[in-house]
Amino acid sequence: MSSTARQPLALAGIAYAVLAMACFAVLDTTNKFLIASVPLLMVLWFRYAFQAVASTAVMWPRNGMTMFQTHNIRLQMLRGFLLLMCSVLGFTSLRYMPVAEFTAFVMLTPLVVTALARFVMKEQVSALRWLFVSGGLVGALLIVRPGGSLDTSHAWLPLSLVVSNAAFQILTSHMAKTESPVTMHLYTGWVGAIIASVLVLWGAWTTDLTDFEWELMVLVGCAGTLGHYLLILAFSRAPAASVSPFLYSGIAFATFAGWLVFAHVPDLWARMGMLLIALCGIGAAVLSHHEDRAP
Repeated sequence: MSSTARQPLALAGIAYAVLAMACFAVLDTTNKFLIASVPLLMVLWFRYAFQAVASTAVMWPRNGMTMFQTHNIRLQMLRGFLLLMCSVLGFTSLRYMPVAEFTAFVMLTPLVVTALARFVMKEQVSALRWLFVSGGLVGALLIVRPGGSLDTSHAWLPLSLVVSNAAFQILTSHMAKTESPVTMHLYTGWVGAIIASVLVLWGAWTTDLTDFEWELMVLVGCAGTLGHYLLILAFSRAPAASVSPFLYSGIAFATFAGWLVFAHVPDLWARMGMLLIALCGIGAAVLSHHEDRAP
């Protein structure tokens, strides 16, 4: 395919990525609002049950049972469990963190993947890439610094989320060599829904919700399902190196959503930390693009 023909696909991939980040900002903001009055596990269950049922209903006419065919059911289950753990840690983190700062922490994931690639998979990591990783960690420290607006006693939650998410991304990268993105998307939904169904039956279920709360639950399901599907479309239309820098638009969406719903504006040091994380992440993505093109 010529470069002229690839350009519209790349632009479409970038557009899908930005829309996905907007969906995730809606998801996180709605989650934070909901879990103040609705049991966390119930919100979690609805989010995964909605994704599992909606994705299956949409994809069934074209794919049928073939969309559940996999080369490694154990890895599919592990990947689904890891994403569920990310959601549990993310939902819990949102109890104690504003949406914008939380999103900035999540954006540390690509940088942590770099560190894991070096120490776990023994890959070579350049000095410039280590500089980006260090800069991202400094940005995180600026957000959760002692004396700041955040309670540092809960900083382990988003940090654990980033490590879990990094493991999820590494496993996804490994499985993408042999597995269909649609199949992986379905298994993450159903594994999360089944595990959450067992947990929610232990006492987290309640029917004492207002119509507005049920509407917000549906919004959580729609935003999560659509966001993950748009990411699949984004990475299927354009190279990861082209899409990745635009994922940091999520910080801007989350900042706006946090201000709109909770009237929260990050303080100066937190804004500097968020900017540093975004710049280091974008720098790492651009570096990957140049390394991939190198002979």
